[in-house]
Amino acid sequence: MVARPILRDGVVLSRSRIASDPPSLNTTQYSIEQKPNLSPITMKKLILASTSPRRKEVLEKTGLSFEVVPSDYEEDMTLDLPPEELAEFLSAGKARAVAAKNPGAVVVAADTFVVHEHHRLGKPHTNERAKEMLQLLSGKAHYIVTGVTIISDTGQVQSFHEKTAVHMAELSEELIDQYIATGEPLDKAGAYALQELGAMLVEKIEGDFFNAMGLPLRRLVHELRAFGVEVF
Repeated sequence: MVARPILRDGVVLSRSRIASDPPSLNTTQYSIEQKPNLSPITMKKLILASTSPRRKEVLEKTGLSFEVVPSDYEEDMTLDLPPEELAEFLSAGKARAVAAKNPGAVVVAADTFVVHEHHRLGKPHTNERAKEMLQLLSGKAHYIVTGVTIISDTGQVQSFHEKTAVHMAELSEELIDQYIATGEPLDKAGAYALQELGAMLVEKIEGDFFNAMGLPLRRLVHELRAFGVEVF
């Protein structure tokens, strides 16, 4: 008996019986034969509500087509919330601000903190403060938390967060001074950049490396599927 092709949402599904399954199961397997220019990747408009070059770099790894639209949401860092909740709250504010001006798009926004003993570490801005932070982190573990919010083209909202543990090596005063002299720590939260020269200060990490860069790639791809955006 010749199997008839099934057309669903512009995609041809070829149906075949799985020979290894018992006949009573009547199990059917579908293989997707994509028609040209009908990839699910391009079916929905995707927006990254962030000007962070690192987040853009991470999202580009998915191969998804997206636009970068800065959010004009004003963050309130004085809110008395745990870092995880604050990261989600701020990411939601960023996403809503962009979604309001871009109806019909799927919007992704994120906010990232470096946290040591439940205290957020911001950007040092001065050499003195950078040295204090690096001495504080030396030989200890801290974590990086990223809150993410996705808003669908129909207004559905999903917020979540991921944490990555970072174990800093024992840092001598000489090494700290040398690193600060590169100028890299001054505009980096926690006074180091895990994806740049700061990687040489780190002993190991536990969790999603891309989360530490500002976007938890594996979790984001998983959550986007519920919004009709699929990588594969």
